[in-house]
Amino acid sequence: MNDPASLAAALTSCPLPIMDHKEVVLPHGAGGKLSQRLIQNIILPQFRNEFLQPLHDGAVLSIHGARLAFSTDSYVVNPLFFPGGDIGDLAVNGTVNDLAMCGAQPLYLSAAFIIEEGLPMDDLWRIVQSMRRAADRAGIALVTGDTKVVDRGKGDKIFINTSGIGFIPEGRAIQPGRAAVGDKILISGQIAVHGIAIMSVREGLEFESEIASDTAPLNSLVEALFAASNNIHVLRDPTRGGATSALSEIAEAAQVGIRLDESSLPISEEVKGACEILGLDPLYVANEGKLLAFVPASDADAILAAMRAHPLGRGAAIIGEVVAEHPRFVTMKTRVGGTRVVEMLSGEQLPRIC
Repeated sequence: MNDPASLAAALTSCPLPIMDHKEVVLPHGAGGKLSQRLIQNIILPQFRNEFLQPLHDGAVLSIHGARLAFSTDSYVVNPLFFPGGDIGDLAVNGTVNDLAMCGAQPLYLSAAFIIEEGLPMDDLWRIVQSMRRAADRAGIALVTGDTKVVDRGKGDKIFINTSGIGFIPEGRAIQPGRAAVGDKILISGQIAVHGIAIMSVREGLEFESEIASDTAPLNSLVEALFAASNNIHVLRDPTRGGATSALSEIAEAAQVGIRLDESSLPISEEVKGACEILGLDPLYVANEGKLLAFVPASDADAILAAMRAHPLGRGAAIIGEVVAEHPRFVTMKTRVGGTRVVEMLSGEQLPRIC
């Protein structure tokens, strides 16, 4: 079996792992339990290596003494244009944020467009212009890309893939597995805003004040946090699957428990009302301009102050802590004083949200 040809033949003849579904379904892309099973059972075993294994927002690589972060993501949001943004700035901001969650300073970006025949040229122009403005805001250069056009009816207007490279300064070690007992958990502002902005358009909901997506590049906020303290253990942007899925992944990676305080969660009244109408739990709704930070208790106040001093962190709050009890699980102290387990998203609350 040491012969490369024999090994390749063995790998290609391996039976498909036992799965709960015979076909791919929308929840496989929701960032919850089915996404995890798809990655763990189908993808990770074929490509497992030291860079992929952490399942971070990006791979951390060392090249000739320089530490780099490399990340990629695809955007299939529907509708293409929504209050507060569009698929173009979402694609740039999402990859910038994945790099920033590795502690990296974003440098270069690629973009690949899969365009359905019939997309209005005005829409394409609007999307590209939005991407340029987002790249300028984040201070990242788009340096390469690709364009493909598929037959009418064989796509859905436009899908965008972006990949990015960033430089990680000395002394930064941001990994999901670094969450430690005693860490405080901070979030940079109100949750569930992006997902509800999308759903309000789909469902034709109107509110006294418009709910606009929070999509934004978070790299300048991350730099402000590091200016306050270099002692940051974990950063994560809670996109698909919302805050709960992100926290569950971190608890699993670090083999720790996480305890949230429901009364500390920043949720606007408009978002609460929309979630009640739509039957959604805001903890599972996607965000595109918020971050979670795990930091030692001794540094929490300084980092919280740095968050609140930044335009993208004015609504920041401490929402919980890392505990030794119930490792690998997230629990929440409710407003009435009880405790409940907060599980990872198991279905698809909001398809095509990012």
